Amino acid sequence: MTDVASLPALYVTSGGTRVYTLPVRAFPNFRANVYLLMRGDPHTPAYAALVDTGGAGPDSLGDLQAGLAAVRDGYGEAVSLETLSRIVITHPHPDHLGGLSALREYTDAPVAAFHSAVPFIEQPGRVRAAWLTQPDAQAVWLGLPPGSELDGRIRRRGSNLSVPRALPVATPLHDGEVLDDLLHVIHTPGHEGNQICLRVDDVLLSADHLLPLNSPPLMPARFLPGSGVAAFLASLDRVEALDGVTLALGGHDGPMRDPLARIYALRTRTHEKLDGLLAACTQLMTVHDLLLALHPRLRPIQAVLLLDQTAALAEYLAGTGDLSETVREDGAGLFTRA
Repeated sequence: MTDVASLPALYVTSGGTRVYTLPVRAFPNFRANVYLLMRGDPHTPAYAALVDTGGAGPDSLGDLQAGLAAVRDGYGEAVSLETLSRIVITHPHPDHLGGLSALREYTDAPVAAFHSAVPFIEQPGRVRAAWLTQPDAQAVWLGLPPGSELDGRIRRRGSNLSVPRALPVATPLHDGEVLDDLLHVIHTPGHEGNQICLRVDDVLLSADHLLPLNSPPLMPARFLPGSGVAAFLASLDRVEALDGVTLALGGHDGPMRDPLARIYALRTRTHEKLDGLLAACTQLMTVHDLLLALHPRLRPIQAVLLLDQTAALAEYLAGTGDLSETVREDGAGLFTRA
């Protein structure tokens, strides 16, 4: 008998779609949410879709299989990996896409992803060519001390792959489309240029655009197209304009039962970070200088994400004219108050 307390969370949309949250260990000590969408009689469902796939490791697949078993035992849903109708990828990051390769051993369900994300899934090596600024040049522009640990981590990230092998995408998606007469596609760049949110009636599957506990990681648009603070704020405006959304379910952590309040909090927090960086820029400074000024007790586990965020904030403020940017002879970006 399945313990009720351990059952996956269930939300039923205004149109009757059953949405289950299946948390998985995408990486060690880091969980991501996979969503299971069901339509029709639970004993003979007409439609079963996974939104995102977790990570590439065995723990992630094991957690997903255990979650599906709990849905079968606790809710009576006749569902398994083998009976899926559809898999949807919200964006090609390894904690959302990485599990797709393992799932292909169990299911032939067609994959859907935003059209510009398709090359990253079908040709994993394309991630190396996607950078607008190549990682070696990123490290220089950021002003990282040559040979430092952080310098090495930035230079190596051009070889990171989101999925371990090439996999076909059956359905390239476009903004405004409705997939399978159910999922309304909303392009929300910022955290990732190819990211989509999916609306099902009054529920928004918000991927990493809206998260309940943290702001999504951002990097500057000069590194990857569609990234950055400007794109993130514009995407917040898009989601805020949706009428009738009463629940948002993000790519990590729990539900957001007041999506508008969460959007307001994320926008406010972003502007607080912008104000903080502007105040910290007391002289001509590199992004690395600004990172240390803002985070003097920087922990290695946070360093790359906070470095990217600092660069994204500086880029935005240079775009608004609050900061001016020059380039040092060695290629490092230098910022000062305008």
